[in-house]
Amino acid sequence: MTRGQADIAVVGAGMVGAAAAALLARAAPDCAVVVLDAEQPPRWNPGEEPGLRVSALSEASRRVLEACGAWEEIAAARISPYRSMRVWDGEVPAGGPGAIRFDAADVAQPVLGHIVENELVRLALRNALLRLSNVRLLDGARLATLALEGDSAELGVEDGRRLRARLVIGADGAGAPSRALAGLEVHGHDYEQRAVVCNLRCQLPHRETAWQRFLPEGPIALLPLADGRVSIVWSTTPERAERLLALDDERFRAAVAEASDGCLGEVLAAGPRAAFPLRMRHAPVYTRARYALVGDAAHTVHPLAGQGVNLGFLDAAAIAEVVGGGVAAGRDPGDPALLRRYERWRKPENLLSMRAFDGINRLFSNDNPGLGTLRRAGLTLVDRLAPLKGAFIRRAMGLEGDLPAVARGGLAEV
Repeated sequence: MTRGQADIAVVGAGMVGAAAAALLARAAPDCAVVVLDAEQPPRWNPGEEPGLRVSALSEASRRVLEACGAWEEIAAARISPYRSMRVWDGEVPAGGPGAIRFDAADVAQPVLGHIVENELVRLALRNALLRLSNVRLLDGARLATLALEGDSAELGVEDGRRLRARLVIGADGAGAPSRALAGLEVHGHDYEQRAVVCNLRCQLPHRETAWQRFLPEGPIALLPLADGRVSIVWSTTPERAERLLALDDERFRAAVAEASDGCLGEVLAAGPRAAFPLRMRHAPVYTRARYALVGDAAHTVHPLAGQGVNLGFLDAAAIAEVVGGGVAAGRDPGDPALLRRYERWRKPENLLSMRAFDGINRLFSNDNPGLGTLRRAGLTLVDRLAPLKGAFIRRAMGLEGDLPAVARGGLAEV
């Protein structure tokens, strides 16, 4: 049995956990940061097919990744900007009443965001961590025990390794073993939907546009990829998802073309498919003594707006700013007052976004005629009111709200 010491331990090396570790290490350069990674190291190769799991990274997330030292590697690889979004109700054509168009030019920005493979983001963040002298990565480190004591926390790994730290960050995903060991709960509900994902080649070019059509069973989104293909995220009932996974290639392509209203013409080719369940979860309490939640460990949202990881990156930037500022002032990184400040900052912002996404999904994922009239009128109104539409765009890009300094494109104040 070996025992190690650290100032900060981050449990989880997914996108948000790795970002939190990189930002904390940079904000508090005199602190030793250790990262427990229970997953396999990221696998990404430019010669291989694009991965099935992609994220729509906002401008705020790009700035966060730049502050982590990861964006340059990501931008040099395989990414696709998206400059426009088309969103429409399933009962109307993509360009008819009840449809809305968002363009980066509406808010004087070059792009709305970037579609990036999750494994590429993980790889770039891992490489960024390896370049930091005050960070230590523990591969194959699956958390088994967690004791939150007076002046430190003790972490036990399944292979017998033990570690003491003054602050533990729970970034180990929606299931979050660390959250359970810390005695924190999550509340929420299942959507009774599954998201079917697949990469497609279509007849028409995507024109660096993200397309989303709302259907009674859930939305279907077509996200532009760097090689001209699109990645679909089709939220539907579990029964329909199973049928879609079982269809032969020709029938699946036809089903996608019909569900997307042929916005990109015929679907010419489809890659492998997968599906995952959709849930909304939120932790009523983000922190306790020497422990704090970030990302999916604190909240999971519906993928319809593509904002899940963007909220997580803002969590990572916020806790790094708060803890880094505290350490610079001579305070303990696990000071409960610092952690409460982080919770007071991010919890209301996350709740606002979660309730908005949940409300949109409930409004659109049904076949109620009265609600159909209401939502089409709402979309038309937003499309015609430039200030309101601009506010929607800026919020989605992470350019509005109570943002961490690095998400605003600046340095954290200490």
